[in-house]
Amino acid sequence: MQSQLMQSLHQFLNFTIHHKVTITTLLMFMLLALFLISWLIEPRRLINGLIFTALGLTFLTWAAILIFSQHNAVLTSSFSFIALAFLFGIFFLVTFSWIFFLWNAYFVWKYESHSLPNLLTLIIGLFLVALWTLYRLGVFHKLPGWLHSLVAGAALIAFYLLFVMYNFLLNLVLYQIVPRRYKQDYLIVLGAGLINGKKVSRLLGSRIDRAIAFSNKQYDKGHKRPKLIMSGGQGKDEDLSEAEAMKNYAVKRGYDPDLILLEDKSTNTYQNMIYSKAVAIKDYGSDKFKAKFFTNNYHLFRAGLYAKMAHLKANGIGSTTRFYFLPNATIREFAGVFIMHKKRHFVIIGLIAILFIVQAVFALLGWTRYLIA
Repeated sequence: MQSQLMQSLHQFLNFTIHHKVTITTLLMFMLLALFLISWLIEPRRLINGLIFTALGLTFLTWAAILIFSQHNAVLTSSFSFIALAFLFGIFFLVTFSWIFFLWNAYFVWKYESHSLPNLLTLIIGLFLVALWTLYRLGVFHKLPGWLHSLVAGAALIAFYLLFVMYNFLLNLVLYQIVPRRYKQDYLIVLGAGLINGKKVSRLLGSRIDRAIAFSNKQYDKGHKRPKLIMSGGQGKDEDLSEAEAMKNYAVKRGYDPDLILLEDKSTNTYQNMIYSKAVAIKDYGSDKFKAKFFTNNYHLFRAGLYAKMAHLKANGIGSTTRFYFLPNATIREFAGVFIMHKKRHFVIIGLIAILFIVQAVFALLGWTRYLIA
């Protein structure tokens, strides 16, 4: 009987070693196919990031099984070293992220205005320093049970927010590499604030320059030159509409003014999409046109979500942004996307909060035994 059990166990182990590579390979290709289909059909789905993450984890599992099954000391050691280095890198980044935030805050403070949106990395950095200091002083270990439950709930909510932000960042990166397809009828350039009420800023100029470069490349490939739709209304502190200032900027750089259309009513990104779509339909004669929109890389994914909401069949292309400006801008974009899906997130956060508040109340009243039961 014992020998039969050992034989069965041996067969099971052989099966797992022999077939795990095949199973994970099939799973990996299934996830790859699912990701490519989902991403190529609609690259603005937030679920694309989750599928890509599952694909990455499956690939790592496949690689680990394949390497360890070879019983090769050099391969095993190399893989283990890379895995440990990767985990240590993540641990280091998370533990000392406050250094990065404060470093970034220094450059933003030096080169940008001291508005609240530009102080986000400074606020986050100081908050993380305070948490780290309290942890080193052992304050969290001295909390009463009920307060410890509330802190644990806050930590779980923080981890949830970090995961949501990770998924947003992954989708933001993936959206940068959507196929270009140089056969566009219209290039929509999203406006931004003007300097002194009349001058195109460097940030806005980079969007226009990127659109002109795209137009030139499309023309060089033997296709017709697309029309530019400059999209942006006139603010209370501006001498002319953003669209008009953007047109002047493009004309000075040699773009044919007859190929520039103006959308000068919008005051936000959603209106950029709605009104630019109307301009294109009126000019083209139908909604069968092909278009791309242009903005800065950090704003690209959220702008794409607004284009989807406006039923504008257009994906975006991002212009580069100064590196030190990216963290603050990306955090603002994450907040914007988070609010767009606030009902879903608030339900999850609310459930977590209720769970730990109940636990804290039970601990405060000394009813912990009921939780254990």
